[in-house]
Amino acid sequence: MSETKTENTAKATKKEWIGLAVIALPCLLYAMDLTVLYLAAPQLSADLNPTPSQQLWIMDIYGFLVAGFLVIMGNLGDRIGRRKLLLYGAAAFGVASVLAAFSPSSEILILTRAILGITAATLAPSTLSLIRNMFLDPEERTFAIGIWGMSFSLGGAIGPLVGGVLLEYFWWGSVFLMSVPVMILLLIVGPKLLPEFKDPNSSKMDIPSAILSLISVLSVIYGLKQIAENGWGIVPILTILTGLVIGAIFIRRQTTLTDPMIDLQLFKLPAFTAAVIGNTMTIFVGLGAFLFISQYLQLVLGLSPLEAGLWTLPGALGNIVGSLTIHMIVRIMRPLYVILGGLALLAIGMYLYTLINTENGIWMITVGSLVMSFGICAVVILGTDIIVSSAPPERAGAAASISETAAEFGGVLGIAVLGSIGVAIFKSRINSIDLPGLTPEQFESSHNTLASAVAVAKELPEPSRQILLTTAQGAFTDSLHFISLLGVGISIALAFVIFSILRNRKETEAIPEPAELEKSAR
Repeated sequence: MSETKTENTAKATKKEWIGLAVIALPCLLYAMDLTVLYLAAPQLSADLNPTPSQQLWIMDIYGFLVAGFLVIMGNLGDRIGRRKLLLYGAAAFGVASVLAAFSPSSEILILTRAILGITAATLAPSTLSLIRNMFLDPEERTFAIGIWGMSFSLGGAIGPLVGGVLLEYFWWGSVFLMSVPVMILLLIVGPKLLPEFKDPNSSKMDIPSAILSLISVLSVIYGLKQIAENGWGIVPILTILTGLVIGAIFIRRQTTLTDPMIDLQLFKLPAFTAAVIGNTMTIFVGLGAFLFISQYLQLVLGLSPLEAGLWTLPGALGNIVGSLTIHMIVRIMRPLYVILGGLALLAIGMYLYTLINTENGIWMITVGSLVMSFGICAVVILGTDIIVSSAPPERAGAAASISETAAEFGGVLGIAVLGSIGVAIFKSRINSIDLPGLTPEQFESSHNTLASAVAVAKELPEPSRQILLTTAQGAFTDSLHFISLLGVGISIALAFVIFSILRNRKETEAIPEPAELEKSAR
């Protein structure tokens, strides 16, 4: 990308840059909706009185359906028009937000959250594919994708903060209403600022492929979420295996279609394949580690949710700096080396996490998060650029959906796998220590998770309370150290894999034009 000649490439005008700002807003809200409801859970539970199962579905169904519908929506945008899909999705998202805010029961809230998830799945692939067509200059496109990615990072970071302010003065439904003005703005200015793009030669979407894709993704992600929440078991494993089998049938079907939902020829390009692997595994490490860091801040260092949220802002700062500077770095350095440098920073950040203790915890987390987030940003921004640029312009929506689906899988896989390993280490450490004075119920609960151990400790008198807390916090710190060391190893191994794939490849220096792509993919 950095060495591509751009003298004859059309530069973006003021209209495209204003349009980028417009499409970044719904992306920010998309990310905020993933996190903001966790703060509202206590008020929501007191008002609607959901069962434990309903409470889990209220929290999870949004991200669950976003992941399931990404591939479908990316392809739909290529067929009917990306601007049209974005505007329809924004309108539906705004309506669903209002309905969610005033839900009279848990069942209605689950339904509206499901609609929010489906409509949110139109936002990421539509906006990313529009960027592919709005910014033809490679350097400008890299910068635009950085801004696009930054909007997601910023949304995830400020979601808890904005939600906390709203909940301080209003009821739980207010966290949904903040998206309505933004969606109205998008509907007003979108038709004027955003161009329309679609594949002029596309046929109708293959319905069996859409169904197979949906069932496959939902089955695998549901199984992974079950493992993350409840540990390994027969049901989640069978669910994942079923999803993989259906996914294999889906892939097989794509090879027989003249207009497939996923162009498997793209995976013959080393740059495309390396970018998908890099994005997936980088987010695997990053989100898996964040699961432990967020608990460490609150349950070991004793910070409030708001304080813990504030101490995660350095990570958001790293994302912002990376988003604004990566396009300048690739002017003087090959994208391959920038990606490898990003993985090196990820490994360094994870190594700093292995040094965390109660005395230096805040500072190791702050520095480690800052370094790690910049590294993740470098890998993901350039990986996303490679993915969407590798596809012909008329198939940019499908390529964008591959990018987003890979990210979703990386996240849930990291939380499920690294979370399960961490729990296993926690249990092995705490089981090796005798804790007298506990009832059988307290003993079993305290050995499940750190949160359970802290809850049990509150019921105990001194010194048993302090012994249990110290033991549980030490066991959790050991699991954090192990997961962090594992993250270092994965980051280094991933760097070697990507280097071995791309070291002699032209695609690391310049993204091929559609005609070159078609020729090389044959």
